[in-house]
Amino acid sequence: MRIGIVNDMPMAVEVLRRLVVSNTEHQLAWTATNGREAVEACRRDLPDLVLMDLTMPEMDGVEATRRIMAETPCMILLVTASIAANVPGVYEAMGYGALDAVDIPSIGIDGKVSSQSARLLASKIATMGKLVGDAPSKSNSRMSDAAKLAPRHLVAIGASAGGPAAVATVLSAFPSDFVGAIVLVQHLDAQFVPGLVNWLGQHTTLPIRAARERDSPQAGTVLIASTTDHLVFKSAQQLGYTSSPKDNVYRPSVDVFFDSAAQWWPGLVIGVLLTGMGRDGAHGLRHLREKGHLTIAQDKATSAVYGMPKAAAAIGAARDILPLALIGPRVIEACDRSTWKGTFA
Repeated sequence: MRIGIVNDMPMAVEVLRRLVVSNTEHQLAWTATNGREAVEACRRDLPDLVLMDLTMPEMDGVEATRRIMAETPCMILLVTASIAANVPGVYEAMGYGALDAVDIPSIGIDGKVSSQSARLLASKIATMGKLVGDAPSKSNSRMSDAAKLAPRHLVAIGASAGGPAAVATVLSAFPSDFVGAIVLVQHLDAQFVPGLVNWLGQHTTLPIRAARERDSPQAGTVLIASTTDHLVFKSAQQLGYTSSPKDNVYRPSVDVFFDSAAQWWPGLVIGVLLTGMGRDGAHGLRHLREKGHLTIAQDKATSAVYGMPKAAAAIGAARDILPLALIGPRVIEACDRSTWKGTFA
């Protein structure tokens, strides 16, 4: 995998360079000292992965991510001095298509790189490497209390790169008395889920929280998958986590959740597959459609990364392919139906 490094600190660049070249499966494509240089480097020589700092002169990592994903899309991993100190920037960059975020490996007083933090970053890069095979080719890139206890409708949302901003757009369309239960599976490291909960809460009046073991979906409440295990239904009304399938590179997996919803949910499922790299969610969405549920995929024009929705469209998994702004209203329309007779297949 060819990797570009973007950081204005020479020591940080050297640490990242050593980590990249220490793995024979990777090679250094180029280095850039700010976002402007990174945008230009991607135009000249598009790598498989960019390790992007957030705080830099001339152009920061957020704006650089936005421009790269708009002009020359590729995988972007945010690697900065302190993710905790840059939470707003992290989620803004993820909204533009960055896949994940991690702190730069720390350096001790002896000048040695922390092995633990280096292993964490190496693990993130390895995960990105597994996604390269799934990525589209560069040529194709581009209420009442009773109702809350037993909602008839489940809105199952899957997203990856660009997902936070897309999810925020969908949720912002829902009224405070929305009748459907909402469950989100977003490809995201578990440590960032609390920040995502808070960030999405600024875009909707609906309550949002991390999904816990034995949770029951409730009308008008958003539950978010919150561990590296897969979120699934373990019964018709109870959620939980499972480590299987262990070999699934996507953790948590949208496919695994959609499949469990198709198996267990007794009412209507509205499956929504949003922007993201790879193919996760496509087969699960098709499973939902085969069961007669309503399935929606985001269209190419409004997707930050047209990978997951494209895969769903290619296998006929999506009944409706819609621009982002129309997905929320379509979900509301479906939930307003008084009965469901499996008419969406």
